[in-house]
Amino acid sequence: MAEHATIARPYAEALFRVALPGRLNAWAERLSELAQVVAVPEFKSMSTDPRIPRTVVAEIFQAALKGSMDEEATNFVGLLIDNGRLMLLSEIEHQFRELKNAHESTADADIVSAFPMSESQVAELVAALEKKFGRKLLASVTVDQRLIGGVRVTVGDEVLDTSVSARLQNMQTVLAA
Repeated sequence: MAEHATIARPYAEALFRVALPGRLNAWAERLSELAQVVAVPEFKSMSTDPRIPRTVVAEIFQAALKGSMDEEATNFVGLLIDNGRLMLLSEIEHQFRELKNAHESTADADIVSAFPMSESQVAELVAALEKKFGRKLLASVTVDQRLIGGVRVTVGDEVLDTSVSARLQNMQTVLAA
């Protein structure tokens, strides 16, 4: 939703400026963990319930984390809770990661394969993709047997789909026309 992206942007940019002096990776990991807590449906419904005080929401949020939060993270989460923006954490995390990637001249690459790939196959594919996109790629690989064969790669808003299912879909479109 565009509105959520607009509201989340100032938070992500401010956090990026705070993390810039060498703490980008630490904040990226922290935001990922924070966003996972907010994504839990039970937490989502509890945190948006107006009958539950914000202090209780903050305590439950803290308890749901794997470890304890440092003072900066605690203040950041408190700010989000006070402003009713806690549910934007996943969007803030997404925008922060984009700022981090732009700063480091990298990009996230989501690789979906029809079959499990060996580390050497992934490394070979990533090397070819880095040459095509002209920057370092941070790859995450998942398996989806519905592709039948081949891979689907998403880098930013670009999708390279060489899967058998995509080819079959294209053939169906051509034959139906």
